Amino acid sequence: MTEREKMLAGKIYDPFTEGMPEERTNAHRLCKLYNDTIETDAEKRNEILDELLPNRGENVYLQGPIYFDFGTNTVIGNDSYANFNFTVLDEGKVSIGNSVFIGPNVSLLTAIHPLCYQDRNSFYNAKTGNTTNIEYTAPITIGDNCWIAANVTICGGVTIGAGCVIGAGSVVTRDIPANHLAAGVPCRVIRAITEQDRLSAHPELFAE
Repeated sequence: MTEREKMLAGKIYDPFTEGMPEERTNAHRLCKLYNDTIETDAEKRNEILDELLPNRGENVYLQGPIYFDFGTNTVIGNDSYANFNFTVLDEGKVSIGNSVFIGPNVSLLTAIHPLCYQDRNSFYNAKTGNTTNIEYTAPITIGDNCWIAANVTICGGVTIGAGCVIGAGSVVTRDIPANHLAAGVPCRVIRAITEQDRLSAHPELFAE
């Protein structure tokens, strides 16, 4: 396997080989260009996203600023939205469904560093002649029609089922089944989302 194949397969890999540093630098450059635009400059923003996020659907709106490590490892479905400071470390695969709402300061983190410092610290690789480190990844999947509230962190290896709401400030370290409200640190399922949560069940919220 190449180092890139290892990265996407969740195996230990060297992130400073096979042009990956250059790809990350280019993605960071594109993010900076995007972040320097204003939201009314839709044509320029779309041109940047065509290169940074070629695997996105129709009507994807990213408020900005945005921060991606690769961009090309992320898939975003139709009509999805992310608010300020959307951060995606997409060394591993990231899949975001259709009509997903993402609040401000949300982070999706697929990169995983070893727990033991002896494995985690940088070292000189005589084979490549570079100073490097080793890491691995786990994918993140967010189903259709989810709402990820502000300041949520989603860790590698997590799947969030369709129709979920993740409460503000949560750290999601395990899978969340579809159509549930979950929150907390670590994030835990609170209850199912039911017909009683429909706005039609709460006429008191409507003005006369």
